[in-house]
Amino acid sequence: MLKRIQETVNYIISQFDHKPTVGIILGTGLGGLVNEIEIKHIIPYESIPNFPVSTVVGHQGRLIFGILGGKNVVAMQGRFHYYEGYTMHEVTFPVRVLKSLGIDTLIVSNASGGVNPSFEVGDIMLITDHINLMPNPLIGKNFEELGPRFPDMSEVYDKNLIKEATKIARHHNIKYQKGIYAGVSGPTFETPAEYKYIHTLGADAVGMSTIPEVIVARHMNLTCLAISVISDLGIEGKIVEISHQEVIDAASIAEPKMTVIIKELLEAL
Repeated sequence: MLKRIQETVNYIISQFDHKPTVGIILGTGLGGLVNEIEIKHIIPYESIPNFPVSTVVGHQGRLIFGILGGKNVVAMQGRFHYYEGYTMHEVTFPVRVLKSLGIDTLIVSNASGGVNPSFEVGDIMLITDHINLMPNPLIGKNFEELGPRFPDMSEVYDKNLIKEATKIARHHNIKYQKGIYAGVSGPTFETPAEYKYIHTLGADAVGMSTIPEVIVARHMNLTCLAISVISDLGIEGKIVEISHQEVIDAASIAEPKMTVIIKELLEAL
């Protein structure tokens, strides 16, 4: 793995020598944040050695370098999922690369289903903790150069970043929630019984991404913030048939609110 990471980093640097301090992963329907970035360089995933390729609608598959909120950033416009058939090591490989490119902070976004009865479609949820119901991406050989065999997960999501994001949301009268995110493999949307089970476990929202990336980020001691856009509801009496396109549409409507929070958060860092 170490050799593959270095090969990928060497290629990226050969294309554009820009040291980012913040990495951003954009989820389904949330790629509009890219419009706020002062773009310096774009690299399609398919041209990057060892990189997976996005296969899901709503994930363009580009690595974007530029400036946002006065900070050098690298944004993944599109991510990879376990349900696409990739291994967890492949899903999280780009996070390893972003760390090696120089980032110290990772901001992750996703579209998720709300299971908290007080949630509404379009809400922004700042993730305070998670419940991992997928295979752990750290299973297998550990490389001490990357992180410890048994990394601590007592504070995965940085409290100071959450506090600052909360302040920004309040300033702009953006409705926000705080909650626990459950990660499942997908690709099926949950049954009513599964929604109920997930809420009973203590989760407020459920999705098919984010947690593997954040686990790997914390393994490498990156500071993390994660934001969910509630794109549908898994609440008894409010569950309706949902399609992937509807998730994209709902996320796209809420995306400008998330963009304001992330942009001003970077300005405050």
